Amino acid sequence: MIVEAAWLIKLLLAHLLTDFVLQPSSWVTKRREKHFASPKLYLHGLVTATLAWLLIGWHYWPIALIILLTHIVIDGWKSYQKDTASYFIFDQALHLSVILGCWFYLFVSRTNLMITWEQLYTNTGLISRITAFVFVTFPSGIIIGQLTKQWREKIKDPVNSLANAGKWIGIAERVIVLILVIHHQYAAIGLLITAKGIIRFGEKDREEIKTEYLVLGTLLSIGLAIITGLMIN
Repeated sequence: MIVEAAWLIKLLLAHLLTDFVLQPSSWVTKRREKHFASPKLYLHGLVTATLAWLLIGWHYWPIALIILLTHIVIDGWKSYQKDTASYFIFDQALHLSVILGCWFYLFVSRTNLMITWEQLYTNTGLISRITAFVFVTFPSGIIIGQLTKQWREKIKDPVNSLANAGKWIGIAERVIVLILVIHHQYAAIGLLITAKGIIRFGEKDREEIKTEYLVLGTLLSIGLAIITGLMIN
């Protein structure tokens, strides 16, 4: 029932792209080393604000300015914290709160909130799907990586080949599941899970901790894709 839902999705898309897809890992490393003295911190904030500005329109520059300042402050604060799932989730919650606050004050409070669901779908259908597919790629992978970090660190895998392969397998898996959910092909998801289970069943002499890591990662990956697809539908 919110007439400017499309603007919220655009702000979320800008955040997902710049925080997870377009941000090199070297920027994060530099930020953790130099904190507020790192030029990469300010460059990342500028990229985030600029993309949001481009998506929502030039005349909404106050939103871009608020996102620029708060993004720098939040990421600078996080650079002092431990690299744990708890701080990661709290960091993203802060960014989301800023986005919701800007959107509500500048858009929702100034518009007529009475609109039909048919009009809402027409205005936001395409951008919603684009945002969903962006989310199930690198953003979801990073979220899963944070949540399974304690298991991954215990695996004897010196070259980190398991995590690297799992990243791309997970992206392909989530994209396929999202497409299936959008088209209501839930039985096919069951076949996909079964096929993956058969492949894993043939592996022998595997550490118990690695099995737990793979099972948990798979459940989180498929679960995120299904939830995202259901929200889009």
